[in-house]
Amino acid sequence: MTDLPAGCPVNAASLSLQPVASGERIAVLDVLRGVALLGILLMNIEALSGPLDLAFTGIDTRWHGLDYAADAFVYIFVQGKFFTLFSLLFGAGFAVMAQRAQAAGREFAPFYLRRSLGLVLIGLCHALLVWSGDILVMYALVSLPLLACREAPRSWLPWMGIVVYLAGVSMMLLIGAMVTISPPQDLQKMLVDAQQAIDQQRLVYGQGTWMQGNVQRLQEFGSSLGALVITGPEVLGMFLIGSWFAASGALTEPERFPRLYACLRWGALPLGLLVTLGGVLWKPYLAPGEYTFETTAVMSLVSVGAVPMCLGYLAWIVHWRARLGWLAPAGRMALTHYLAQSLVCTWLFNHYGLGWFDLMPRAWQLVFALLLFALQVGISQLWLRRFRFGPMEWLWRAMTYLRWPPMRREAAQG
Repeated sequence: MTDLPAGCPVNAASLSLQPVASGERIAVLDVLRGVALLGILLMNIEALSGPLDLAFTGIDTRWHGLDYAADAFVYIFVQGKFFTLFSLLFGAGFAVMAQRAQAAGREFAPFYLRRSLGLVLIGLCHALLVWSGDILVMYALVSLPLLACREAPRSWLPWMGIVVYLAGVSMMLLIGAMVTISPPQDLQKMLVDAQQAIDQQRLVYGQGTWMQGNVQRLQEFGSSLGALVITGPEVLGMFLIGSWFAASGALTEPERFPRLYACLRWGALPLGLLVTLGGVLWKPYLAPGEYTFETTAVMSLVSVGAVPMCLGYLAWIVHWRARLGWLAPAGRMALTHYLAQSLVCTWLFNHYGLGWFDLMPRAWQLVFALLLFALQVGISQLWLRRFRFGPMEWLWRAMTYLRWPPMRREAAQG
């Protein structure tokens, strides 16, 4: 969900920091965003169709047969891998915009602060009015420290990213250690509170009104801000790694980095999978509210394994970029489609819509997600034949550049 592609040429038009023209886009970045968008939906569909606090808990023991296999597939191969890829691409966009501003001799900070503020406003509307699992507010807030990292040597960026990411993992372990030494009654209270929160979500979203849902979402949004102490460093770490991929040219000219991509495909991906499987085999199910040292150690293993798996996925997508070009239009409209996924799913599953909350089997959730994404790919191709941007991309650009960019293709050309 970045405004500008890495490696776009710096010409007379781009020196004014205007919205990037479609002819200047780098297709592989849009392909990557398209794949990441699918992965995000496959991960989020469980939390959109049922209680948010019951999702992302490993391989849930309530599922059996094909549903259990579907849950295991998402946990091992999807969860955390495409979220990190999305974060990496966001960081890549930051680096490109900073490069363009420097080449144009323009001050970058005010421009980027407007961009972040616009994303905060969009994210708040999403989190409070549609679905509390929003990531946009977190992205906007965590992107601000990147401004302080602009002057860091390029070669430092990936190592800084790894250190910051591991700081979030370490915080997770520290919380687990602190909880483990707590009195037994405190541990039991955490489990009871977690179950009560799940029951409340079932009640409000499964039986309540949209206004009652807004009150519930406000409470959940406040709780999610506390998770920034862990997720914030992990996201910032991926932003920094993505900044290196853009600044070094590894995304725009991948043919210059054959050894890097070979190592990521054949080394990083299998290594990340082994680390992830280690956590899964150790403790496949993580009960909501159970933050013991053992549980957080498993979470940490899965989080650590997600990074090399994400980079391995990136390398394979870059390798197959020509075959995956049909995903590029969806990637160009990633913000619009991310929000549309929430709108469609909350309307289908929440009580104020069709009321299918917590009713769809796990395997069918994935089938539904694939069908919805296929529809979005088709809509993207039709939409971009007539328009330069997706609707939300257009609005975000207007907030960033403080003017209404031309929407129709003929208007842009005229």
